[in-house]
Amino acid sequence: MKEPEWIQHIHSSLYMAFFRTLTRISPRLNTIMLFPRMKGYKLNLDNPQTLDEKIQKLKLESYATDPLIIQCADKFAVRQYIKERGCSDLLVPLIAAYDKVEDINWEDLPQAFAMKWNFGSGFNIICPDKSKLDIEATKRKMKKWGKDTTCYLNFSEMHYKAMPRKIVVEEYLKPEHGVQPDDYKIYCFNGVPKYILLCTGREFGRPKFYFFDENWTLARINRDSKAAPEGFTYPRPSCLDKLLESARTLSEPFKFVRADFYVVNGKVYFGELTFTPNAGIDNNRLRETDLMFGKLLKL
Repeated sequence: MKEPEWIQHIHSSLYMAFFRTLTRISPRLNTIMLFPRMKGYKLNLDNPQTLDEKIQKLKLESYATDPLIIQCADKFAVRQYIKERGCSDLLVPLIAAYDKVEDINWEDLPQAFAMKWNFGSGFNIICPDKSKLDIEATKRKMKKWGKDTTCYLNFSEMHYKAMPRKIVVEEYLKPEHGVQPDDYKIYCFNGVPKYILLCTGREFGRPKFYFFDENWTLARINRDSKAAPEGFTYPRPSCLDKLLESARTLSEPFKFVRADFYVVNGKVYFGELTFTPNAGIDNNRLRETDLMFGKLLKL
């Protein structure tokens, strides 16, 4: 018999509380215990083979003390890095930045905008029409997200700990179709962009994820790509060269990073730099792909 939802919630809360406590004791201990539960195999930090094992090694040995990693994982502070790399043209125009929800001047915000916290994942508000936005509900949601100042403890992502919290408001990128533009997540190994993960259809429920190589050939290395019919293709972005060039420029200092971009009306916009995708324990990634990506990353 399936447990009631409230009991499942208690079990989940206690489970995460245990691992958050482990992080306070030792981020390494948290990682060693949590990794096999999520991935299904023991973590080997002495001789890592998969991409996720190597991400864990980097996370534990350098990310928390690397000022450039900390800056670039910050969705606000990274804007300065983008400028320093000569890529200002990629930045989504900034409307405002606030320290707390109470500071937001809602009347001054334009009719359409995108709002996000600079830390964590998924703390985003996409507003294509402010007249239809429930501002009070949005305030509550942003406050709830902002209170989670220790979310880094869940997976011992210590590079998020030192970030000063910031609310970032940027121009709304209006695609030709739908509400949100396609997302191009480029996996870069030792400064070289190798694979592009296209995320499309977010507004329609579960999005689709398709991998392509740098020549825009479908790479059947994840579930959606494998399930795609014979002869499947997706329109090659006219700015593919710009996407790859930008990823190469921005990833150059890092051993591994996923550089995320949007394309709107043929123009490339920077999204974010992600050093620990899915906290470095992506149990949706196929094991053979994890091993292949691991071989591409030289520590």
